[in-house]
Amino acid sequence: MNSVGEACTDLKREYDQCFNRWFAEKFLKGDRSGDPCTETFRRYQRCVQKAIKEKDIPVDGVDFMGPNKDKPES
Repeated sequence: MNSVGEACTDLKREYDQCFNRWFAEKFLKGDRSGDPCTETFRRYQRCVQKAIKEKDIPVDGVDFMGPNKDKPES
């Protein structure tokens, strides 16, 4: 799946690959230490935020998840 911004698609793929590798090779085997993909995610997130602004996509009231964000209470 492509990203909201064409310029972000390669960053999205890079993050997806990093996350999937970490999830399968570390997390599912019990290694919950660190997330090696955080910086890749942040670069992708900045790219998406820029694309949203450039395309004037309304996001008022939308909360974005990411590293170090509190999980919503259920």
